Amino acid sequence: MPDLDNDDEAGSEAVTRAFWSGTITFGLVSIPVALYAANRSQRVSLRMVSPKGTPLNRRYYTSKDDKPLDTDDIVRGYEVEKGRFVLVDDDELERLAPERTRDIDVRQFVDAGEVDPMYFERAYFLTPAGGSNKAYRLLARVMEETGRAGIATFVLRDKEYLVAIIAENGILRAETLRFADELRTPADVGLPEPARVKPAQVKRIDREIGKRMAAHLDRKELVDHSADKLLKLAREKMRSGKGVVEPDEDEAEDRDDGGRPVIDLMEVLKRRMAGIETDDDTSPRAESDEDGDDASSPSGGGDLADATKAELYERAKKLDIPGRSAMTRDQLANAIRRSA
Repeated sequence: MPDLDNDDEAGSEAVTRAFWSGTITFGLVSIPVALYAANRSQRVSLRMVSPKGTPLNRRYYTSKDDKPLDTDDIVRGYEVEKGRFVLVDDDELERLAPERTRDIDVRQFVDAGEVDPMYFERAYFLTPAGGSNKAYRLLARVMEETGRAGIATFVLRDKEYLVAIIAENGILRAETLRFADELRTPADVGLPEPARVKPAQVKRIDREIGKRMAAHLDRKELVDHSADKLLKLAREKMRSGKGVVEPDEDEAEDRDDGGRPVIDLMEVLKRRMAGIETDDDTSPRAESDEDGDDASSPSGGGDLADATKAELYERAKKLDIPGRSAMTRDQLANAIRRSA
């Protein structure tokens, strides 16, 4: 499943908003719901910069003659055999896209235990919408009491996804699923056959496990110690001034190859330490732009700043902009501006 999906962190809590809404349907049942990401990326990442602190941009070159390519020069192809590709254009991809729908189509219900957690890819909350609270609660209660999960499909950004709908504590959760051919078996990784062990060895291992048994999972164990160490190092270097660089004002306004303002690590760290919200790719706005259908529309006068990716894509399609299916939201906006 896509990236459906990230959230803001530090400072005043931003209100997370649904980036997709639709209807759970099966038989004569129809329940409007909204979709929210149930997890978010908080990983600390490093940005590639020059020794003077100027953010670097990614550029594409042909491997044969190192010829630089613009976005309009890039096409996509499927490698049918080593070094041999079949090119696929935007119109062909659009014809292959599933019919756009707002339905979460439940194909079947199974015992929740039948869905191996190895299939789970990413978690989302489903919440009642459009006055469906009573029907939503009823469905969640029945599914939870019977221990059932719904296997469903829905369409987002011209792509169909498979999900398992699970009820827990009166709340419905959607877990995007990997497809069957994406999982490896123990045989695939060369796991040997189980070996015979002596009863005394079993007892010894059991005792060692018993010493570490806890009634509940301690959330303090779920901490990214590597990220904490990196942030601590950054704070220490900021205080000492060692290794801190700031590009010139003109360079600071540099933008990446998607047209987005570049955000360097030090600036993000400063703002996070000060308890200020950061405007990076973990914002709910970025998530809705990249991954969902936003209800907002472009403002009058042809302003592209507030347009969603889906809206920009439709405009790019009308302008017959090549390579549009592979573009990010900002690349689409830039391409539309160039074509205007």
